[in-house]
Amino acid sequence: MTTVEICVSDVPTALVAEAAGADRLELCADLGQGGTTPSLGTVEVALRTLRRAAVRVMVRPRGGDFRVSEVEEQVMLADIAAIRGLPNPHGLAVGVVVGALTTAGGLDLAVLRRLIEAAGPLPVTVHKAFDEVGDQLRAIDELLDLGADAVLTSGGAPTALAGAPRIAALRQRAGDRLRLIAGGGIRSHNVRQVLAETGAREVHLRAPVRCDGREATDGDEVRRVVDATRAEA
Repeated sequence: MTTVEICVSDVPTALVAEAAGADRLELCADLGQGGTTPSLGTVEVALRTLRRAAVRVMVRPRGGDFRVSEVEEQVMLADIAAIRGLPNPHGLAVGVVVGALTTAGGLDLAVLRRLIEAAGPLPVTVHKAFDEVGDQLRAIDELLDLGADAVLTSGGAPTALAGAPRIAALRQRAGDRLRLIAGGGIRSHNVRQVLAETGAREVHLRAPVRCDGREATDGDEVRRVVDATRAEA
């Protein structure tokens, strides 16, 4: 069955997405910057309040590029340690989302290795920094060696549909050893096409709607995406 992951920015939007049937939530702050680390209070209350959906927590100290300084790495390691120590009263499947690139545009393997080791038993997803890597097939092999659990990608293209051939090739390269999550421009009207053309079994999207002057999660759109994937299955 296809896994539907919804990117959310706070606990209320997480609850909306879970109620609408989302399988997994990526919890972030500052979505306008592409997502940064949410407050520990946000993560703690989410784990206390959610009942079913898996949770992946973004660990990214700032917006902008994906080069990680020594100090920023220390912040990320401290955030991972703090997330690992939070209570999880409902036994939700919790993981973290990270990324790091070198100045040459490849994966920063040294930083990623330390982050993945620090996460310990928590599954680690590499976020769309991956889409700035030139040789993505080689990068898949590198992530396999590092022990990453999943990678979020549009195949280096503006949308998952545009990058569908690359995503399909990446998925074939990864086999069952690394999960490929298709993301980028996915909505209820095209999710079945994305699944068909990429072979992906997991999709990632925001379902934004304006509410009281701010961005919220459109529960109806989440439900339509979930229904479409179930119909596809």
